[in-house]
Amino acid sequence: MTTRPAFIDFHFDVMCPYAYQTSLWIREVRDLTGVDVNWRFFSLEEINRQEGKKHAWEREWSYGWSMMRIGALLRRRSMADLDAWYARAGRALHVDGHKPHEKAVARHLLTELGVDPELVDQAIADPTTGDEVMAEHQRVVDAGGYGVPTIFFPDGQCLFGPVLIDPPTGEAALRLWDAVVAWTEFPHLYELQRPKTPEDGKLITETFRSYLEARDWVSINRGEVITFDT
Repeated sequence: MTTRPAFIDFHFDVMCPYAYQTSLWIREVRDLTGVDVNWRFFSLEEINRQEGKKHAWEREWSYGWSMMRIGALLRRRSMADLDAWYARAGRALHVDGHKPHEKAVARHLLTELGVDPELVDQAIADPTTGDEVMAEHQRVVDAGGYGVPTIFFPDGQCLFGPVLIDPPTGEAALRLWDAVVAWTEFPHLYELQRPKTPEDGKLITETFRSYLEARDWVSINRGEVITFDT
């Protein structure tokens, strides 16, 4: 049986509804096993940028990119601060249907967390926060990755996923964790995928409804716009 790792790096973008669902599961795993979760960044805006469009860092304010720059500054205080920010901003977007990608909402959420809301402007004024996001984004790209959630293990292996919409809890969460960890025993096991039926599509749309109503962007996967049956 493959040994459970002591820590992982979990790459995310607040914009991604699938990464948010997986983050709920990995937090459950953390609570049950004590695994250290190091939150890292990946930019969907950059990986899906269309030719001729501005890079996220060329805009005064970008959606996921700016939220992650706030997270980068918080992480300098502690990983727990970034954990709290991702949890709160993620819930705002994916559960409450709010817009944490707007400056005013981001400031409000930081205030809820007991953080000075001026940190928003501080993060954007500090170019090194963007450097941190880009370095971690590039790590995934260099490993052949293309999206989130992407998990890096202590031996350097990385896996995309698990992709799910109903994060398990308790013993079921641990069974899934052991299944994911078991993949690392087979470094040339590249893909195992469940096709999505029309019924799956309806369930995904219903699960992501708050996100779909709050987002101010289109969803793109590997260059193709993803539509939802709303």
